[in-house]
Amino acid sequence: MRWYRILCIVILAAMTLNLTACRPQPEAADLTEGLSARAVAGKAVDEEFIKNTSDFSVELFKRTVEDRENSLISPISVLLALAMTANGAEDETLAQMEKVLGGTIPQDDLNEYLYTYTQSLSDKEDASLHIADSIWFRDTQDLVVEPDFLQKNADYYGAAAYRAPFDESTIKDINSWVSKNTNGMIEEILDEINGSAVMFLINAIAFEAQWENVYHKEDIAEGDFTDIEGNTVSVDFMYSDESIYLEGADATGFVKRYAGGKYSFMALLPDEGVDINKYIESLSGEALQKILGGAQDSIVGAAVPKFSCEYTVKMNEALKNMGMEEAFNPDLAKFGRMGSSSFGNIYIQEVLHKTFITVDELGTKAGAVTKVEMGVTGTSEKKYVILDRPFIYAILDNDTNLPVFMGTVVSPEWE
Repeated sequence: MRWYRILCIVILAAMTLNLTACRPQPEAADLTEGLSARAVAGKAVDEEFIKNTSDFSVELFKRTVEDRENSLISPISVLLALAMTANGAEDETLAQMEKVLGGTIPQDDLNEYLYTYTQSLSDKEDASLHIADSIWFRDTQDLVVEPDFLQKNADYYGAAAYRAPFDESTIKDINSWVSKNTNGMIEEILDEINGSAVMFLINAIAFEAQWENVYHKEDIAEGDFTDIEGNTVSVDFMYSDESIYLEGADATGFVKRYAGGKYSFMALLPDEGVDINKYIESLSGEALQKILGGAQDSIVGAAVPKFSCEYTVKMNEALKNMGMEEAFNPDLAKFGRMGSSSFGNIYIQEVLHKTFITVDELGTKAGAVTKVEMGVTGTSEKKYVILDRPFIYAILDNDTNLPVFMGTVVSPEWE
């Protein structure tokens, strides 16, 4: 019987090795092993950070909301992705990014604040928020990535770094990373890679939480919702009595807590006759903080429609209009602390943001991904010439470009 047991073990081991060999492996080279994060002090969240981050959040929301569509952004996802990018900027490019992202807070201090803030976003059984960051750069001798840039982003953002071929396998690897770090809520952020793209800086956020007081069957009833066009739509509403009431100029609202006490759902309803787009235009970070700071303890009869939303927005123009113009300018952008390319200057080619949310009787699931795509001037789309049909060839004299030999291949033959 002993030989039989040994034979079984050998067969099982062989099967395991075979399965492992067949499993697709990432083409990207993970540089994390040689780039461990160093300890950083962090900076305690204070009124300046809250004010400036609130200003950034509301301003970005105002500039990316669609007029007649459901909209959703994650300001912290965008802030984290761009803060990583700013660690590679210098001179006026850095100055503009600092002003947009941190307001009065310099980049080095913003790193410290964001480190502390993201560490404070707890991960509980009933309410979890997962944040992940990664940097992917083209595996080519023409691109030199500064080690200090990768190290700083590893220190403050825990960013994994990957050297990748930027082909179909890289698209698959990045989308797999995105799906994993959003718990499958967002399956992809890339469908192709431009020939001029040399780096992607990506942030992913996944939020899942149960209500502190979940809705029961008797709390759900059908009702009418009037959309922005004035049309009436029948939807399921979730009814409850809440205890936090919000009131501001031209709007009222409420706060509903998630389990664990760390997160809450907030809703603001513009007054009857107040256009929602005009209300959004009038909103500011300071105004939002004032509304939340003036929350009243009061019984609120609340009704929330069950809803879900997927949203994709390119943020280039919004960020330019907020004052971050130079980073997108191929000729003026300065990202020397990030790296260099023999092809030309490195600049931000695209900031793409994807979000997902579903709100139902049990709680909320939400995901966000921000991709900052760095491009380089002087490159063009990859061209292909596959000699898979009859072709002409020549051997040239390089001084004159005259053909020393010249011929055709109409049927490959090998002696």
